[in-house]
Amino acid sequence: MLYPVAIERGDDKHAFGVSVPDLAGCYSAGDTLAEALQNVKEAIHGYLEIASEDGDDIPVASVIDDHLDNEDYKGFIWAMVDIDITPYLGTALKVNVTLPNRLLAQIDSKVAEKDGVFKSRSALLAEGAKYILSIRGVSA
Repeated sequence: MLYPVAIERGDDKHAFGVSVPDLAGCYSAGDTLAEALQNVKEAIHGYLEIASEDGDDIPVASVIDDHLDNEDYKGFIWAMVDIDITPYLGTALKVNVTLPNRLLAQIDSKVAEKDGVFKSRSALLAEGAKYILSIRGVSA
C-alpha cells in the first residue's frame, strides 16, 4: 500500500522530519532524506504491527492530494512510501474460489512471468483484493 508522507526538510543542524498523515502519531526522522524515508518505513511497520496486535483495522492510505491544503504540512515535501501490509492482515486461510477458465489462464500467465512479482495465484489475488479495497476506501 502506498502511504503519503510529509517531509520537513533538514539542514546541517536539523534532521529531516517525516510524518504519516494517515497514521495518527506516526513519524520519524533522519540526518539525510534517504535515512528519513528508511526510518519512516520502520515506523509505519511498527504502527501497523501494534494496530494488528490490538485487532484494529489497517488504515487505508489516502492520496497526497488529500493533504496538500493542510496547513500543518505547509512547505513540506511529499513522497509515497510503499508498505506491504500483508503481514498485518491476520493468519492465512485456505479457501476455494471459482473463476472462469480464461481468467485463471491469465492469472497463471502473470504468475509465470520471470520478473517474479507474484509468486503464486494466491499472492496475485490477495494484491488485487487489497488494491480494490483501498481504492474504495475500505480498511484492510
